Amino acid sequence: MGNDQAPLPVPGQLVRVLRGKESGSYFVIVHLINERFVEIADGDKRKFDNAKKKNINHLELQSYISVEVQKSLREIGRVTNGKLRFAIAHFLDGEISNKRKGESADG
Repeated sequence: MGNDQAPLPVPGQLVRVLRGKESGSYFVIVHLINERFVEIADGDKRKFDNAKKKNINHLELQSYISVEVQKSLREIGRVTNGKLRFAIAHFLDGEISNKRKGESADG
């Protein structure tokens, strides 16, 4: 029996799409459908009210989880598109600054 459990996705977690039209783009998980599918949105091209159903095998889970998005989903069951855009921008800003730090350390 294959018990190679991958870490489970959680609402508010950022993901990078590996397959499909949006491959390479970052999204936020807004709903867990079951152990295999989630709904993702970015607040821009893909709004919360029109979230995309995606197979988790086609996503790369990021370690970043937006506390604001999690709190909003838990309290009122939805999140604003602005919060989704902010969470993605905040994550990407951190990624860029981390890469710059690595480059400056190298030379």
